[in-house]
Amino acid sequence: MTAKVIDGKAFAANVRAQVATHVTRLKEVNGLTPGLAVVLVGEDPASEVYVRNKGKQTVEVGMNSYEHKLPADTSEEDLLALIAKLNADPAVHGILVQLPLPGHLDSDLVINSINPAKDVDGFHISNVGLLGTGQKSMVPCTPLGCLMMLRDHHGSLSGLNAVVVGRSNIVGKPMAQLLLADSCTVTIAHSRTKDLAAVCRGADILVAAVGRPEMIPGDWVKPGATVIDVGINRIERDGKKKLVGDVEYGSAAEVAGAITPVPGGVGPMTIACLLANTLTACCRAHGLPEPEGLTA
Repeated sequence: MTAKVIDGKAFAANVRAQVATHVTRLKEVNGLTPGLAVVLVGEDPASEVYVRNKGKQTVEVGMNSYEHKLPADTSEEDLLALIAKLNADPAVHGILVQLPLPGHLDSDLVINSINPAKDVDGFHISNVGLLGTGQKSMVPCTPLGCLMMLRDHHGSLSGLNAVVVGRSNIVGKPMAQLLLADSCTVTIAHSRTKDLAAVCRGADILVAAVGRPEMIPGDWVKPGATVIDVGINRIERDGKKKLVGDVEYGSAAEVAGAITPVPGGVGPMTIACLLANTLTACCRAHGLPEPEGLTA
């Protein structure tokens, strides 16, 4: 068996195209332009690249992009004051504070100071609680992207056994909640799970989100299973730097029914879903129907 490759790059381009269509309609019919504010504190190189890409793609779909770059020694008081200003700005529908923050800043305090309705990352404790209790929330971008690809591939997820390897607040836990809401039978596994290999082999849907390079080999994958690899790990192999996932792609692709590659799988979906969330937040703020297929 050779797995079907789930092309996240192409899927993300389609999501962005849908967002752009909705944004054009919002402008023409309602006179509204969704606005996304991104706050970057310090000069972390990876974060700067992410922020630049987010800004570029925000403008490409017709939204307003507001970037706020602050020095690394910015005080908590000043950062919270900026967030309060963005919370009160009706032109800003989504607020994203790029993580990680410098060590002297309390990430939880900062994230929870964002208006939950504008929390397009879905990290605010109110959105976490709403998602966990099956209510309308802002959904974290990476799990939302995974869910979209799974729904597209399977149609209905009802009754499937899903194993999520990883229990982070950013991916593992919300991914499990989304799968549960789609009527999967869900197991959250992690580094201390007894006989992790056997647990993984029972999965119709295997989501790897542990941040360990190629931790999951092909013989942990159930024949015909769908493998969603969230991991992005930089390693050196044969003297060259390379990006790999949490799944050993070569061996897993021989067993799985479908698999996301790294790079080009889940990664591109994260920014696409950020744009979708900003659109959703704008619609909700103005009492308009939410765009179909772009949220959970």
